[in-house]
Amino acid sequence: MRTVKVKFLDYWGNFNQNIDDYLIIKLLRKHYDVIVCDDADYVFFSSFGESHWGVKDSCVKIFHTGENIVPDFNACDYAVGFEWMEYEDRYIRFPLYLFYSADILHGMEHKHELPEGWDLSKEKPDFCSFVVSNHRNPERKIIFDKLSEYKRVDSGGKYLNNVGGPVADKLAFESTHKFSLCYESGSHNGYTTEKLVQAFAARTIPIYWGDPKVGDVFNTAAFINANDYPSADAVADRVKQLDADDGLYMEMLKQPALLPTSPSADAEIARFEKWLISIFEQPLEKAYRRNREIQGRWYIDKRLKLDVKANGRAIIAMIARKIKEKS
Repeated sequence: MRTVKVKFLDYWGNFNQNIDDYLIIKLLRKHYDVIVCDDADYVFFSSFGESHWGVKDSCVKIFHTGENIVPDFNACDYAVGFEWMEYEDRYIRFPLYLFYSADILHGMEHKHELPEGWDLSKEKPDFCSFVVSNHRNPERKIIFDKLSEYKRVDSGGKYLNNVGGPVADKLAFESTHKFSLCYESGSHNGYTTEKLVQAFAARTIPIYWGDPKVGDVFNTAAFINANDYPSADAVADRVKQLDADDGLYMEMLKQPALLPTSPSADAEIARFEKWLISIFEQPLEKAYRRNREIQGRWYIDKRLKLDVKANGRAIIAMIARKIKEKS
């Protein structure tokens, strides 16, 4: 088995503690003897730092984002992201939710197949769950307040928590609720995160806001797509209607999460594996894609030598924005 040397930079805080569970590592180890080391030929990097700018030019760089960020192909040879786009062999759309456990993905795909004897009143004693960590999207609080005027919304995340602290098991928490508030941190074409998939896996009816193109993959008959409603009041009215009518509720609950034309999670992972291996099966010198000529080098040099004076206005604006976010 061929040995490949890889490195991971600028990932989230506890990434290295769980690196063996990372889908990319697991897929690569099916084909190669993978060594994670500093002297790597392949560098995977994310959006939580800037250290990737300093790696040697001879490395093949592969960007993976779980955030609402468009890949910078001046900085990477290949990228994995949310965008609905094609760029030769350099890009694959593979949203973050597909990195989640097989149990979550399987639960999402089969949520409409109710077990024999399944009883709504026993399985769903609670009204609506809400599990988020931040307040960046004001739409979250608007819909939370609107629904809370009707019935209690149980908030199990750090934000607006009302259950005595963040819950340890999000899936178990959501599973006792009829509805789950699934509002993304922002709205951008293609940016569908794990929130919708987790809510489906918990066999709830998601109340979703975010990706305007979410209906290109997911069955909008299976959830309340707030993007299609003119106001939070209209969304709340639809929730109340479903909550008051078990027949209507069950009709929506029994809808499959995915469109008939959408590939299964297993098929998507197989496609991703094929794309990933195609990078590693090339001779190293043939796998490079980013511009390493004069202009490409200048671009990277500018990133490495950020001029405080030239960027002064941007820095001041950033500080002002952060102060506003905290207020």
